[in-house]
Amino acid sequence: MAIYIAREATKLWRKVSAEIAVELQLLFEKWRLLLAGLVFQYIHGLAARGVHYLHRPGPLLQDLGFMALPELGQDKGYLSESVFTFIFISFLLWSFHPFIYHSKRFYTVLLWRRVLAFLVASQFLRIITFYSTQLPGPNYHCREGSKLATLPPPHNALEVLLINFPRGVLFGCGDLIFSSHMIFTLVFVRTYQKYGSKRLIKLLAWLMAIVQSLLIIASRKHYSVDVIVAWYTVNLVVFFVDNKLPEMPDRTNGLSLLPVSSKDKDVKMKEELHKLEKDSKMKDEFHKLLNGNTVDSTDRRQRVQMNGKHGEETNHTLSDASPNGT
Repeated sequence: MAIYIAREATKLWRKVSAEIAVELQLLFEKWRLLLAGLVFQYIHGLAARGVHYLHRPGPLLQDLGFMALPELGQDKGYLSESVFTFIFISFLLWSFHPFIYHSKRFYTVLLWRRVLAFLVASQFLRIITFYSTQLPGPNYHCREGSKLATLPPPHNALEVLLINFPRGVLFGCGDLIFSSHMIFTLVFVRTYQKYGSKRLIKLLAWLMAIVQSLLIIASRKHYSVDVIVAWYTVNLVVFFVDNKLPEMPDRTNGLSLLPVSSKDKDVKMKEELHKLEKDSKMKDEFHKLLNGNTVDSTDRRQRVQMNGKHGEETNHTLSDASPNGT
């Protein structure tokens, strides 16, 4: 038993090491785009922190979702956060499964490059939206009478830049339209819908996205409009951005389809051209052999014509040189 475990552990380590080497090569090429996406996550948090200084509590707006769904209460607000945490961790683990499993469809670096592009585009639109109009927050800590509903003016820039993580993120106000939780949820679900392989998990993922939407409204963390706008905005953003990005190589056939650098592409292209030229020459030689000689058919016709003309000239010369009547 111990020998079997040691042998399998060795195989697993080799597989992980090989995948790490491939992913590191991609990371060295794509690190700028990945870093930009991660930096924008901080910018998005900074923007959400900034709008909290502008938030002014007020009476709850009339909302059909609030009328249709019973209020869960402040003590059950953890339900929506639990569902979101499960979705986030599940997607994170799935995105790294190529390091362990033999069957794989994508490179982790390229997948997260795509995911961050979706997130950045959606969050950019979100920042513009919630800064355009500040609505009174429906969450309990954002209502009138709560000490967290408004923030006193910052004493220095560092107080704003640090964004009071994670408390400032969990107890923010004013960043309503549209829901940030739904941005992450829908981006993850749409990504698995395209690159995942289990149909049942895809159905469960969409079901959990719907449940997440209802729990957010029932917890009074967002108005219904915040969730509805997220549903069609994020789906449209993913659709258009996905069409603009180059398609990721498919690894299901087990072949190495690792994208190469521009220098390697030039070398590979030259090799392909040289191979095509060589194949073309071989085809020409094959056709010549089929014709029965090694001379081109055009040259052969020209030689036949020249031979015919030369024969005619020889006959004329002989006829002129011979005596009349003989």
